[in-house]
Amino acid sequence: MDVVLSLLQNVLEEGFIYGVVAMGVYITYKILDFPDLSVDGTFPLGCAVTAALIVGGVNPWIACVASFGAGVLAGCVTGLLHVKLRVTDLLSGIIVMTACWSVNLLILGAHMPNPLSGNSLLQFYNLPTIFTSLPVSLLPAGLYRYRVLILTAILAIAVKLLMDWFLRTKSGMLLRAAGDNPQFVTSLAKNQGNMKIMGLAIGNGCTALAGSILAQQAESATVSIGTGMVVQALAAVIIGVSVFGRIRALRPTSAVLLGTILYKAVLLVAMLWLPATFLKLTMAVLFVAALLTDRVGKKKGSEVHG
Repeated sequence: MDVVLSLLQNVLEEGFIYGVVAMGVYITYKILDFPDLSVDGTFPLGCAVTAALIVGGVNPWIACVASFGAGVLAGCVTGLLHVKLRVTDLLSGIIVMTACWSVNLLILGAHMPNPLSGNSLLQFYNLPTIFTSLPVSLLPAGLYRYRVLILTAILAIAVKLLMDWFLRTKSGMLLRAAGDNPQFVTSLAKNQGNMKIMGLAIGNGCTALAGSILAQQAESATVSIGTGMVVQALAAVIIGVSVFGRIRALRPTSAVLLGTILYKAVLLVAMLWLPATFLKLTMAVLFVAALLTDRVGKKKGSEVHG
């Protein structure tokens, strides 16, 4: 029973952390119809910024905000490449993802004798993190052992509520219109390109924030931690929308968050029976299964309305 509870706790912790990424990807992929590959670069960017700041003595909560800001800047670069320089969406993401690799190496090596040489790994064990400092440190002993689960759940729900609020604002509705009906946005004398840049900024900001949270949970950051992140996030979004999106009482952000938890649970169950070398293959298979499920759901929906 203890093993089952431990596995469940691990699934929920990872589900809440990666759910923040998935909610950001939901904006770019589902709302803007923009396949943003820069996620693979902005996730480790959030990790790197957080690690460098905490090692430098900065408050871990400020490190979270700084990581979000770094992700916003990276998302703006992706948007500017696409909107202003007319680079295709896929290439824009690939360019930023590639550039982030070098940027992350430099950030992780900022405290080394020769910063320009870079560093692929930075550890900050026994330094303050959001999981050991205020207000988490005030938790009673019985709850303190579950501090990671409690805090990740609070942060994921907070991001979800903020995103729900934003999507109901005028800017949020224009953002949704930019993906569904760009001509309508233009008819309102609004620049749809700016809406895309804003959406990419928010999406990558959420991704970098999730990277910051994960880095503080692991008390380390590595430059390769974002590999395959876009596949995980897209699979979680598609699973969430396909499986839970049909429940009218749930908002899309809630469906995406639940989809991430379900994805992590299925992945964990699969890896209990398979060697670790099959991890990426299993992720790819789950992604294909999510795509097929989404396609079947859309086909049935069109038949019903037809």
